[in-house]
Amino acid sequence: MSDLPKSDELIQIDHNPPQKGWMDTPAVIRKGIYCYASNPKSVEALSLPNARAWNPLDEDWKLPENWKQIIYEGFRERLDKFRSLKIFMDICVRCGACADKCHFFIGTGDPKNMPVLRAELLRSVYRNDFTTAGKILGRVAGARPMTIDVLKEWWYYLFQCTQCRRCSVFCPYGIDTAEITLLGRELLNLLGLNIDWIATPVSNCYQTGNHLGIQPHAFKDMLDFFVEDIEEVTGVQLEPNFNKKGADILFITPSGDIFADPGTYTCMGYMLLFEYLKKEYGLDVTWSTYASEGGNFGSFTSHEVMKRLNAKMYAEAKRLGVKWILGGECGHMWRVIHQYMDTMNGPADFMEEPISPITGTKFENAKSTKMVHIAEFTADLIKHNKLKLDPSRNDHLSVTFHDSCNPSRGMGILEEPRYVIRNVCNNFYEMPPGTIRENTFCCGSGAGLNAGEDMELRMAGGLPRANAVKHVHEKYGVNALATICAIDRAAFPDLMDYWVPGVGVIGLHEMVGNALIMEGENERKTDLRTEPLLGMEEEADE
Repeated sequence: MSDLPKSDELIQIDHNPPQKGWMDTPAVIRKGIYCYASNPKSVEALSLPNARAWNPLDEDWKLPENWKQIIYEGFRERLDKFRSLKIFMDICVRCGACADKCHFFIGTGDPKNMPVLRAELLRSVYRNDFTTAGKILGRVAGARPMTIDVLKEWWYYLFQCTQCRRCSVFCPYGIDTAEITLLGRELLNLLGLNIDWIATPVSNCYQTGNHLGIQPHAFKDMLDFFVEDIEEVTGVQLEPNFNKKGADILFITPSGDIFADPGTYTCMGYMLLFEYLKKEYGLDVTWSTYASEGGNFGSFTSHEVMKRLNAKMYAEAKRLGVKWILGGECGHMWRVIHQYMDTMNGPADFMEEPISPITGTKFENAKSTKMVHIAEFTADLIKHNKLKLDPSRNDHLSVTFHDSCNPSRGMGILEEPRYVIRNVCNNFYEMPPGTIRENTFCCGSGAGLNAGEDMELRMAGGLPRANAVKHVHEKYGVNALATICAIDRAAFPDLMDYWVPGVGVIGLHEMVGNALIMEGENERKTDLRTEPLLGMEEEADE
C-alpha cells in the first residue's frame, strides 16, 4: 500500500478521444495494473500446457511456434462445445448499455475496460476467423487477425475483469461477459498464460485440498487455536469434529476463513454455532482436513479445472457418508455450485435432499447439489426461534452489507443475510439502492486479482463500492462493512483503509458468534476480536 499514489492521484483519466481507433492502440502493460506470470511448477502440477518461466513485461513471451494455431483450434473447439459462446459472439449490437456499469471502467477510464469492448477483443478475432463477413470485409465487419499484440491485449484486459456479471444485469440481450472472460482465459491457458495468483492457489488446492497448500495437521491445529481463543472470550470449551464418518453434515468453507484475518473471526462464529446446535439439538457437523477449501479458483482458469476442484468436496462427502453439505461464506464456490455443479459433477444422488433436522425446512434449491448456503441455514434457524441471541453484543458496530457478486447475482442470496444481520445487530444501514442487491458493485479484487502487485488496479476497481460505503459512513456513522465472501474479507480492509478510513470488515457469522448466548458461558465483555463491547470498556481492560 505504501507504493500507491494518493487517492486523488490514482489513475489519471484522459477524457480526450484517442487519436487512433481501438484496434490500433496496443496494450501498454504497466506496473500496478497487472499480476505476475504463473509459476511453471504450478502449471505443471495441473498438467496444463506450455509451462515455462515468462514475464509479461518482456517482449518475448516464449510462446510455442504454433501458438496461433493453438488459439484457433481452441476457439473453434469451444464454439462447438459452448453454444453460449457463439451466441455471445454474434448477438452483441455494441449499444454500450454495459459500458458505465463496470467498476474497472468507472475506476480507470480505460475504454477497453468497458465490457462491450473487452469482449470485442475476442469478438474481433472470432469475426476474422469464423465468419464469412469478417473474412470478406475485414475491419469493415469489425474483424482483425490474431497477432502478438492482440494476444497481449487479451491477456492484459481479461485479467482486468473480476467476472462479477454486473454488466450482464444491464445488457438488453443478457450477454454474460463473465463467461466470455472465462473462455478467453481458457484460451490463454492453452499457451500457459495464466497469472500466479490463480495458478498457484489452484495447484495447491489440487494437491493438498486448499488454496494455501496447508497440510491436514496444520488445518486442524488452526481450528484448535480458535478453540482456545473462543474459550478465552466466552469461557466455553468447544469440541469440533474432524473427518468424522457418519456425521449428519459436512461443513466446507474457504481456507481464507481458517488462515487469514478477518475471516478467522467468521470461522470462530461458525464453530460457536455448531457447538450450540450440537448441545441444544444434537446436530453432528464435521470438518474435513482433506476437502479443506470451498473456494474454486478453477472458475478463473477453465471449466475443466473448475470441475476437478468441485469434485473433491463431493468425493469427501461420499467418503464420510454425510447426509448433505453445508457451505460457508464464499463467493465463487457458490456460483460454481449453483450454476455449474449439475452438469459438471452432479447430481449428487448418493446424499439426501437437504432438510434441516432442527426446523424441518426442506431446502428446495439444493435438491440436486445437496449443498446449502450457511446464510440460508442460519436465517432458517432464526426464523424458527432456534437460536438464543443478544444483538446488543454488536452495538459497538454500525453495519452496512455488501452483496457479494456471486452469491447475489449468481445465486440469488439477497434476503437471508439481511435477515440474519437484523436479528444479530441493532444498527444496520443499507447503501444506496443502485449499488446493492442485483446491482451490487464488486470488491474489485475477485476472479484471482487479489494480489499485491496489482494494488493500483484493485483500488481503482473498488472505487464505486468504496464510494457507496463512504456515503453511509458519513450519513449514518457506519463503521463495519459486512460480507459473505472470503475474497471480500481479504480485499476490503485495504480498500477501506485507502478510500474510507474508519470502516472495518466483518463476516456475517462473526456477528452471529458475538450474539449467540451459549450454555455455561461467562459474561461477555469483548467480541470475538477481544475488542470491548459497548459499555464494557473498563471491564474489558481489567
